[in-house]
Amino acid sequence: MNKGRDEATVRLEVKVKGSLVENGVKICKKQDLDELSSRGYGVAENKELLLAFYEALYLSDKGILEVEDKNGREADFQKLLQRFKSMDENAWVKYLTYRDLRSRGYVVREGFGFGVDFRVYDRGEYGREAAKHLVLSMQEGKPISTENLDRVLRSSQSLKKKLIVAVMNRRGEIVYYSVAQLTLK
Repeated sequence: MNKGRDEATVRLEVKVKGSLVENGVKICKKQDLDELSSRGYGVAENKELLLAFYEALYLSDKGILEVEDKNGREADFQKLLQRFKSMDENAWVKYLTYRDLRSRGYVVREGFGFGVDFRVYDRGEYGREAAKHLVLSMQEGKPISTENLDRVLRSSQSLKKKLIVAVMNRRGEIVYYSVAQLTLK
């Protein structure tokens, strides 16, 4: 019984090493690349794995990922977050949404564009089924135009996906709303 616990502890202590690049964090070690990729992290590029900033933040926060900048110095959570914020004003909201969905057991991948932040796969369906949900994340108090929301909704429906709006409230909690088109006859 103790042996199984020791193996689990060792498994959690294994650190993946990554390098900070312009658009995320690169993982080069084949074993790490395969492990992360099989769990729905990153995008394979030229025998390397590129993690989006929200993925790197999540793995760094969990103690799984150690990131070095181009000078070989450690890039901690705050440095990663600052780099992400410099590229995207909604970085914190996206990270909190990503973290919340991952903590609930979902596999979360980058969205298709057209305003959608994430594709969400039901538990146990990543790699077997297509994502059923698209998530648009936003901050409470920051308006979104009805035209923009309608465009995102129509695009989601054309892909036969459910649109979920993830709203970060003032306390930093994520609240989810399902969005659908209402047709009155």
